[in-house]
Amino acid sequence: MRTEDVLAAIATGLWRWDNASGTVTLDSEAARLLGLPAEPAVLPEVVVRSRFHPVDWNEINGIVNLAVAEDTLAEARLRIMDEDGRVLRTVRSRSKPVENRSAEGRVDYELIGTIQEIAEPQPGTTAVHTPITGDWRRSREAFLLDAGRALAEARSTAEVLRVAASLSMPGFSPDGLAVFGVAGDRLSIIGHHGHGPGDEAPFSDMRLETDYPAAEVVRTGRAIYLPSPEEYKRRFPATWPLAQRFGRASWAFVPLIVAGRTMGAWMAAFKHPVSFSPDERSVLTTVARMLAQALQRAGVAESERELTSDLQRSMMPMLGPDIPGMQLAARYVPTGGGLEVGGDWYDMIPLPSGRFALVIGDVQGHDVRAAGLMGQLRIAVRAYASEGHRPDAVLSRASRFLAGITDSYEDSDFRSPRFATCLYVECDPATGLLEVARAGHPDPVIRMTDGTVLMRPTAGGLPLGIVADTDYPTTRFTLEHGETMMLCTDGLIETGGHDLDTGWARLRAILESETHEPGRGLGPDGLEKLADLLVQAVHGPSSHHTTGPLADRREDDIAVVLLCREGADRGYGAPAEHPARPARPARRTMLTVAQAEPERIAGARRQIRELLHDWADAEQVDSAVLMVSEMVTNVLVHTDGDALLVAEAVGELGTRRLRIEVADASDELPHKRHPGEMASSGRGVLLMEMLADTWGVDPRGEGKSIWFEMDEQAKDD
Repeated sequence: MRTEDVLAAIATGLWRWDNASGTVTLDSEAARLLGLPAEPAVLPEVVVRSRFHPVDWNEINGIVNLAVAEDTLAEARLRIMDEDGRVLRTVRSRSKPVENRSAEGRVDYELIGTIQEIAEPQPGTTAVHTPITGDWRRSREAFLLDAGRALAEARSTAEVLRVAASLSMPGFSPDGLAVFGVAGDRLSIIGHHGHGPGDEAPFSDMRLETDYPAAEVVRTGRAIYLPSPEEYKRRFPATWPLAQRFGRASWAFVPLIVAGRTMGAWMAAFKHPVSFSPDERSVLTTVARMLAQALQRAGVAESERELTSDLQRSMMPMLGPDIPGMQLAARYVPTGGGLEVGGDWYDMIPLPSGRFALVIGDVQGHDVRAAGLMGQLRIAVRAYASEGHRPDAVLSRASRFLAGITDSYEDSDFRSPRFATCLYVECDPATGLLEVARAGHPDPVIRMTDGTVLMRPTAGGLPLGIVADTDYPTTRFTLEHGETMMLCTDGLIETGGHDLDTGWARLRAILESETHEPGRGLGPDGLEKLADLLVQAVHGPSSHHTTGPLADRREDDIAVVLLCREGADRGYGAPAEHPARPARPARRTMLTVAQAEPERIAGARRQIRELLHDWADAEQVDSAVLMVSEMVTNVLVHTDGDALLVAEAVGELGTRRLRIEVADASDELPHKRHPGEMASSGRGVLLMEMLADTWGVDPRGEGKSIWFEMDEQAKDD
């Protein structure tokens, strides 16, 4: 009996599909099955294609590509249509792709195989529908869309592995997964699911020459499907004992390929037998491609995060050794865009005098150049400070240094000048004396012993780098026992749509709301907690997957440093002498108004209002502000020296006593005058007689001190 007769008897035809010439060769049975005249024919590709259901034709391309990649048979179920679009029958095609390379080097494929008719189940029977039904196809497409979305959102290798472990494939979900990576000539497990602790040990460091399916997949770049334990044992007898103990029935090992390079292998193991039909292999291959892309993206992102983290650690040093009587806390939060380093920095520098310096600054910009300039400027400031220069000299030299750097760039893209703001504070831990030099930076903030928060006005100059030779005046004041000083960059104040005023109000509420013990400050744990609260007030709780309105607030870098001076008679954690009724500490501030800075009189008025923010009588606050303004103005108008303002409020709430004194270097004492109605001066003494409870003038060795006192007058509710 001839082969043609046997094939015709079992309704099986032969065909040859030549992709290069675009022709299809059919025998008589194949032509009949396609709804054509039952005779051998060589037809154009378009004629044969018109006989296939459009949905099924789309399946063929993927199945053929899969067979080419895996060097296996291309199997498909196809619905045959007539000229009117009606389904005549369903056939099964089994073909072998054969590669044909032309003289020009072009690669085409020729399919050689069979077509066989499949009997359709009759209505009312219990026959199982074939996997090519529309329901299965829709389930598969929905699964692939969901898997692609989940893998695209994964940001780390651990997240990618968690997504891979949670995938539920339509109709054949694996119960064991493993992802293998390649390092040199070794195969290792990146992650696994469905196995116990320690099960990965035999596979964690395997040579690529090992007779193991994953190793062969990495070597060849082709998938391996093992539908039964017998098949596994036959093909890989050496490593079969390693897989036997898990009790699985089928295995699929699929290569992880990115840009033509095999970066690893993915194993899916099943407790139930799986035949690995073309549709099932197509799903596994598609998932493997998405998984490989996700792992590559996660690896690149993790490398970038590690690089930026190392850069941060190198540029943002840890605060130095413990300082007797002082407590320090600091935070740095980079901007959320791309590069995770920016132009903000802080530093603590031990000085030759036994003191230490706190530095905080902000280089213009959030790009690589800003980060590079920040690193150079931080090193320069540390070098100048370590040489023993005073705060004003350190900033003057730093400004000259930064101006020289920005002028030295030859590339036109880097010729635009850059500047930096900076605040330099030299601290004496024994006395609490602070000497502050400021270059266009926000003023320091003082949290007093009773929780009152004041922004401490300081003299300042231009930002660094704008003018090479710039003077930076120095402001001196004392950090009292139990007080805390905050230094920050403008990112902490202005982020989130705030300006300096509204941003400062937001931070002040956080600073004043934190609990404290009178006279003792915040304590070490409280200082760290306060630093976290300040950052969270701007960015919200830290999280690598934060979304929503807080996510886009990372518009500027943040650096913040907190310095707290311990209580005078006891350290942190020691019990108070009278814990039931602790004495309310004095509230004190000091301010110098120089002859060349008359605009700071407004700062003095604001300082008094903030000091008396909870005073019972608002009219008394207005009176105190008026007298302070008059006293400081008289010093600037009638003397040649500066005015030193000292204000102190002592006592319990509602019964406090306010004492304010203004000292100057002149020996001329004030005297009472009788100005006319049109006179613009001469009413200072009259005001103090009318508004103050007591006042006076104390001569000193050089100069005098004018003072007044007021008793708080609590009003009935």
